[in-house]
Amino acid sequence: MKENTLAGPLKRVATIHDLSGFGKCSMTVALPILSAAGLEACCMPTAILSTHTGGFEGFTYRDLTADLNPFMDHWKAIGLKFDAIYSGFLGSPEQVDSIARFIDLFGGEGTCVCVDPAMADSGRLYSVFDDEMVVQMRRLCTRADLLMPNITEACLLLDRPYMEGPYAGRDIVDMLRGLSAMGPSRIVLTGVYFDENSLGAACYDAGGDQTEFIMGDFVPGQFHGTGDVFGSFLVSAFINGWDLHKAVRLAVTLTQKAILRTVRRGTPLRDGVDFEGVLPEMMTRLGLVQGDGCHE
Repeated sequence: MKENTLAGPLKRVATIHDLSGFGKCSMTVALPILSAAGLEACCMPTAILSTHTGGFEGFTYRDLTADLNPFMDHWKAIGLKFDAIYSGFLGSPEQVDSIARFIDLFGGEGTCVCVDPAMADSGRLYSVFDDEMVVQMRRLCTRADLLMPNITEACLLLDRPYMEGPYAGRDIVDMLRGLSAMGPSRIVLTGVYFDENSLGAACYDAGGDQTEFIMGDFVPGQFHGTGDVFGSFLVSAFINGWDLHKAVRLAVTLTQKAILRTVRRGTPLRDGVDFEGVLPEMMTRLGLVQGDGCHE
């Protein structure tokens, strides 16, 4: 059954991510996915890179920390208001202070703060970060309404050793409760699997202390940018009024389909996944267009 998201005014999302000129991740995927979902994405870039950092060497990297406060001051001066604040990869640990100020200026009742603590994967920090980013990211996570870490990021936030899978359900639940104790009432943990044939996410709502596991088929390979694609699908559905569990299920389904398209088309893995072809299905599921949404 399709959800109807056409009622009411257009919702606005402050999208705070880095921008890579090549490679589908961060702002490059967040903007088209949110826009296709009928949301107005207002972009505040945290850094500009020539390519993303996975699989490339010699990329350029410009930290935009000095630009963030003037950016938000202008937005405040012209009276912008937001239904959601969606933050991802930050250009430096110092940017946490700026994002906290952004939440103070534009957050409050009716504004959902969605934080993807994008700083690590596969058991290690990204090459541009050190342990100070972990310390500062913990501060930002206390301000989140919806927190979306992967397993590596969750272990770092909780100051626990990296945990290799396959996982036990009780360990994942313990991790979710620990993250929620930091402040967020809703957690979506990605990279969860219990056997070698499946991969998905764990969804936790502190209100009822309830956890749901949403799994899809595992596709072999290292696919860059899938966390950003998943998070953008999730935020798109959730801010459009979907129940969190349904939004996570949609994000798992669409991300898996994007990965499968990438494999079938033979797209180089470091380029990112072919999310573009599943946007029609997302729009159909959100009630924005009519049809089967399948573009192969």
